[in-house]
Amino acid sequence: MSPLDAIAILAAGVAAGTINTIVGSGTLITFPVLIGLGWAPVVANVSNNIGLVPGAFTGVVGYRRELEGQRSHVLSLAPFTAVGAVAGAVALLVLPASAFKAIVPAFIAVAIALVAFQPRINAALAHRRRPGAENRVGLRGATVATGVYGGYFGAAQGILLMALFGVALPQDLQRSNALKNLLAMTANLVAGIVFIFAADVDWGVVGLIAAGSILGGYLGSRYGRRLSQDRLRALIVVVGIAAIARLLFG
Repeated sequence: MSPLDAIAILAAGVAAGTINTIVGSGTLITFPVLIGLGWAPVVANVSNNIGLVPGAFTGVVGYRRELEGQRSHVLSLAPFTAVGAVAGAVALLVLPASAFKAIVPAFIAVAIALVAFQPRINAALAHRRRPGAENRVGLRGATVATGVYGGYFGAAQGILLMALFGVALPQDLQRSNALKNLLAMTANLVAGIVFIFAADVDWGVVGLIAAGSILGGYLGSRYGRRLSQDRLRALIVVVGIAAIARLLFG
Protein backbone atom coordinates (compact mmCIF):
# COMPACT_ATOMS: atom_id res chain seq x y z
CA MET A 1 0.00 0.00 0.00
CA SER A 2 1.47 3.34 -1.07
CA PRO A 3 1.21 6.55 1.01
CA LEU A 4 -1.26 7.97 -1.52
CA ASP A 5 -3.40 4.83 -1.25
CA ALA A 6 -3.39 5.16 2.53
CA ILE A 7 -4.43 8.82 2.35
CA ALA A 8 -7.26 7.99 -0.06
CA ILE A 9 -8.55 5.20 2.20
CA LEU A 10 -8.33 7.39 5.29
CA ALA A 11 -10.24 10.20 3.56
CA ALA A 12 -12.87 7.75 2.34
CA GLY A 13 -13.25 6.52 5.92
CA VAL A 14 -13.91 10.07 7.15
CA ALA A 15 -16.54 10.63 4.45
CA ALA A 16 -18.17 7.25 5.06
CA GLY A 17 -18.29 7.72 8.83
CA THR A 18 -19.90 11.13 8.41
CA ILE A 19 -22.59 10.09 5.98
CA ASN A 20 -23.31 6.82 7.80
CA THR A 21 -24.12 8.75 10.96
CA ILE A 22 -26.37 11.27 9.24
CA VAL A 23 -28.05 9.05 6.66
CA GLY A 24 -26.32 5.80 5.74
CA SER A 25 -24.65 4.48 2.55
CA GLY A 26 -21.08 5.30 3.59
CA THR A 27 -20.00 1.95 2.18
CA LEU A 28 -20.71 3.34 -1.29
CA ILE A 29 -17.76 5.65 -0.71
CA THR A 30 -15.20 3.32 0.86
CA PHE A 31 -16.00 0.16 -1.11
CA PRO A 32 -15.46 1.66 -4.60
CA VAL A 33 -12.24 3.32 -3.40
CA LEU A 34 -10.87 -0.04 -2.27
CA ILE A 35 -11.93 -1.72 -5.51
CA GLY A 36 -10.36 1.09 -7.52
CA LEU A 37 -7.10 0.68 -5.62
CA GLY A 38 -6.94 -3.02 -6.47
CA TRP A 39 -8.45 -4.94 -3.55
CA ALA A 40 -10.56 -8.01 -4.33
CA PRO A 41 -14.31 -7.37 -3.82
CA VAL A 42 -14.84 -9.77 -0.90
CA VAL A 43 -11.67 -8.65 0.91
CA ALA A 44 -12.67 -5.02 0.34
CA ASN A 45 -16.22 -5.60 1.61
CA VAL A 46 -15.09 -7.54 4.69
CA SER A 47 -12.30 -5.13 5.64
CA ASN A 48 -14.57 -2.13 5.06
CA ASN A 49 -17.29 -3.62 7.25
CA ILE A 50 -14.96 -4.12 10.19
CA GLY A 51 -13.31 -0.72 9.74
CA LEU A 52 -16.60 1.16 9.91
CA VAL A 53 -17.58 -0.27 13.32
CA PRO A 54 -15.62 2.28 15.43
CA GLY A 55 -17.14 5.15 13.47
CA ALA A 56 -20.60 3.70 13.97
CA PHE A 57 -19.97 3.57 17.71
CA THR A 58 -18.91 7.23 17.65
CA GLY A 59 -22.16 8.10 15.88
CA VAL A 60 -24.21 6.22 18.46
CA VAL A 61 -22.52 8.11 21.29
CA GLY A 62 -23.10 11.39 19.46
CA TYR A 63 -26.82 10.66 19.22
CA ARG A 64 -27.18 9.44 22.80
CA ARG A 65 -29.69 12.17 23.70
CA GLU A 66 -32.01 11.04 20.92
CA LEU A 67 -31.70 7.44 22.17
CA GLU A 68 -33.11 8.38 25.58
CA GLY A 69 -36.45 6.69 26.15
CA GLN A 70 -35.87 4.11 23.40
CA ARG A 71 -34.62 1.30 25.61
CA SER A 72 -37.60 -0.91 24.71
CA HIS A 73 -36.96 -0.44 21.00
CA VAL A 74 -33.27 -1.25 21.39
CA LEU A 75 -33.88 -4.38 23.45
CA SER A 76 -36.65 -5.48 21.11
CA LEU A 77 -34.89 -4.94 17.79
CA ALA A 78 -31.13 -5.30 18.33
CA PRO A 79 -31.23 -9.12 18.77
CA PHE A 80 -33.16 -9.49 15.52
CA THR A 81 -30.68 -7.26 13.73
CA ALA A 82 -27.85 -9.45 15.05
CA VAL A 83 -29.50 -12.65 13.84
CA GLY A 84 -30.01 -11.17 10.40
CA ALA A 85 -26.42 -9.89 10.27
CA VAL A 86 -25.04 -13.37 10.94
CA ALA A 87 -27.12 -14.76 8.08
CA GLY A 88 -26.01 -11.95 5.78
CA ALA A 89 -22.33 -12.39 6.65
CA VAL A 90 -22.53 -16.11 5.94
CA ALA A 91 -24.32 -15.40 2.66
CA LEU A 92 -21.50 -13.08 1.61
CA LEU A 93 -18.98 -15.86 2.14
CA VAL A 94 -20.89 -18.62 0.34
CA LEU A 95 -22.94 -16.96 -2.42
CA PRO A 96 -21.84 -15.26 -5.64
CA ALA A 97 -21.98 -11.47 -5.46
CA SER A 98 -24.45 -11.26 -8.34
CA ALA A 99 -27.06 -13.26 -6.42
CA PHE A 100 -27.90 -10.40 -4.08
CA LYS A 101 -26.55 -7.31 -5.79
CA ALA A 102 -29.16 -7.60 -8.54
CA ILE A 103 -31.99 -6.63 -6.19
CA VAL A 104 -30.15 -4.11 -3.99
CA PRO A 105 -31.13 -1.09 -6.14
CA ALA A 106 -34.80 -2.12 -5.90
CA PHE A 107 -34.57 -2.28 -2.09
CA ILE A 108 -33.06 1.20 -1.95
CA ALA A 109 -35.68 2.60 -4.35
CA VAL A 110 -38.49 1.31 -2.15
CA ALA A 111 -36.80 2.77 0.92
CA ILE A 112 -36.43 6.18 -0.77
CA ALA A 113 -40.12 6.19 -1.68
CA LEU A 114 -41.11 5.32 1.88
CA VAL A 115 -38.95 8.09 3.32
CA ALA A 116 -40.08 10.69 0.78
CA PHE A 117 -43.77 9.97 1.27
CA GLN A 118 -43.57 9.17 4.99
CA PRO A 119 -45.78 12.09 6.11
CA ARG A 120 -48.55 11.03 3.70
CA ILE A 121 -48.21 7.36 4.62
CA ASN A 122 -48.36 8.16 8.33
CA ALA A 123 -51.40 10.37 7.80
CA ALA A 124 -53.14 7.57 5.90
CA LEU A 125 -52.32 5.07 8.64
CA ALA A 126 -53.10 7.38 11.55
CA HIS A 127 -56.79 6.51 11.74
CA ARG A 128 -55.95 2.79 11.76
CA ARG A 129 -53.18 2.95 14.36
CA ARG A 130 -54.23 3.01 17.99
CA PRO A 131 -52.29 5.55 20.09
CA GLY A 132 -48.93 4.01 21.00
CA ALA A 133 -49.65 0.85 19.06
CA GLU A 134 -46.93 -0.79 16.98
CA ASN A 135 -46.87 -3.89 14.81
CA ARG A 136 -44.03 -5.51 16.72
CA VAL A 137 -44.07 -8.78 14.80
CA GLY A 138 -43.86 -7.04 11.44
CA LEU A 139 -41.25 -4.59 12.72
CA ARG A 140 -39.04 -7.36 14.06
CA GLY A 141 -39.35 -9.36 10.85
CA ALA A 142 -38.39 -6.36 8.76
CA THR A 143 -35.50 -5.65 11.12
CA VAL A 144 -34.17 -9.17 10.54
CA ALA A 145 -34.29 -8.51 6.80
CA THR A 146 -32.33 -5.24 7.15
CA GLY A 147 -29.84 -7.11 9.32
CA VAL A 148 -29.32 -9.68 6.57
CA TYR A 149 -28.75 -6.89 4.10
CA GLY A 150 -26.37 -5.11 6.50
CA GLY A 151 -24.34 -8.25 7.10
CA TYR A 152 -24.10 -8.97 3.39
CA PHE A 153 -23.21 -5.56 1.98
CA GLY A 154 -24.53 -2.77 4.21
CA ALA A 155 -24.67 0.12 1.73
CA ALA A 156 -27.94 2.02 2.31
CA GLN A 157 -28.91 -0.16 5.29
CA GLY A 158 -29.44 3.09 7.14
CA ILE A 159 -31.88 4.30 4.49
CA LEU A 160 -33.83 1.06 4.73
CA LEU A 161 -33.99 1.37 8.52
CA MET A 162 -35.09 5.01 8.37
CA ALA A 163 -37.86 4.10 5.96
CA LEU A 164 -38.96 1.25 8.20
CA PHE A 165 -38.98 3.36 11.36
CA GLY A 166 -40.70 6.24 9.59
CA VAL A 167 -43.68 4.03 8.82
CA ALA A 168 -43.66 1.77 11.89
CA LEU A 169 -42.66 4.06 14.77
CA PRO A 170 -44.59 7.22 15.77
CA GLN A 171 -41.55 9.42 16.47
CA ASP A 172 -39.52 12.14 14.73
CA LEU A 173 -36.72 11.42 12.27
CA GLN A 174 -33.85 12.39 14.56
CA ARG A 175 -34.92 9.84 17.19
CA SER A 176 -35.30 7.24 14.44
CA ASN A 177 -31.85 8.20 13.17
CA ALA A 178 -30.36 7.52 16.60
CA LEU A 179 -32.00 4.09 16.65
CA LYS A 180 -30.85 3.49 13.09
CA ASN A 181 -27.25 4.23 14.05
CA LEU A 182 -27.33 1.73 16.90
CA LEU A 183 -28.88 -1.06 14.84
CA ALA A 184 -26.56 -0.45 11.88
CA MET A 185 -23.60 -0.60 14.27
CA THR A 186 -24.96 -3.87 15.66
CA ALA A 187 -25.14 -5.36 12.17
CA ASN A 188 -21.61 -4.21 11.31
CA LEU A 189 -20.20 -5.48 14.61
CA VAL A 190 -21.83 -8.91 14.44
CA ALA A 191 -20.93 -9.40 10.77
CA GLY A 192 -17.41 -8.19 11.52
CA ILE A 193 -16.98 -10.85 14.20
CA VAL A 194 -18.01 -13.52 11.68
CA PHE A 195 -15.56 -12.13 9.11
CA ILE A 196 -12.66 -12.04 11.58
CA PHE A 197 -12.92 -15.80 12.06
CA ALA A 198 -14.02 -16.88 8.58
CA ALA A 199 -12.74 -14.42 5.97
CA ASP A 200 -9.58 -12.84 4.63
CA VAL A 201 -9.20 -9.43 6.32
CA ASP A 202 -6.74 -6.69 5.36
CA TRP A 203 -5.97 -5.15 8.76
CA GLY A 204 -4.11 -2.21 7.25
CA VAL A 205 -7.29 -1.19 5.45
CA VAL A 206 -9.32 -1.81 8.59
CA GLY A 207 -7.08 0.50 10.63
CA LEU A 208 -7.23 3.34 8.12
CA ILE A 209 -11.00 3.17 7.65
CA ALA A 210 -11.50 2.87 11.41
CA ALA A 211 -9.42 5.99 12.09
CA GLY A 212 -11.24 7.95 9.42
CA SER A 213 -14.70 6.74 10.38
CA ILE A 214 -14.21 7.73 14.04
CA LEU A 215 -13.64 11.33 12.95
CA GLY A 216 -16.51 11.05 10.48
CA GLY A 217 -18.85 9.68 13.13
CA TYR A 218 -18.07 12.66 15.35
CA LEU A 219 -18.65 15.14 12.51
CA GLY A 220 -21.87 13.42 11.47
CA SER A 221 -23.36 13.40 14.95
CA ARG A 222 -22.32 17.00 15.58
CA TYR A 223 -23.90 18.44 12.45
CA GLY A 224 -26.53 15.84 11.55
CA ARG A 225 -28.44 16.42 14.79
CA ARG A 226 -29.00 20.05 13.76
CA LEU A 227 -30.88 19.20 10.57
CA SER A 228 -34.62 19.77 10.46
CA GLN A 229 -36.84 16.80 9.64
CA ASP A 230 -37.53 18.12 6.13
CA ARG A 231 -33.82 18.64 5.40
CA LEU A 232 -32.91 15.25 6.81
CA ARG A 233 -35.62 13.62 4.70
CA ALA A 234 -34.38 15.43 1.59
CA LEU A 235 -30.78 14.37 2.30
CA ILE A 236 -31.86 10.75 2.69
CA VAL A 237 -33.60 10.86 -0.70
CA VAL A 238 -30.61 12.47 -2.44
CA VAL A 239 -28.11 10.01 -0.98
CA GLY A 240 -30.41 7.11 -1.79
CA ILE A 241 -30.68 8.14 -5.44
CA ALA A 242 -26.91 8.52 -5.60
CA ALA A 243 -26.54 5.03 -4.10
CA ILE A 244 -28.76 3.53 -6.80
CA ALA A 245 -26.83 5.33 -9.54
CA ARG A 246 -23.54 4.10 -8.08
CA LEU A 247 -24.73 0.50 -7.94
CA LEU A 248 -26.29 0.49 -11.40
CA PHE A 249 -23.70 2.46 -13.33
CA GLY A 250 -20.54 2.09 -11.21
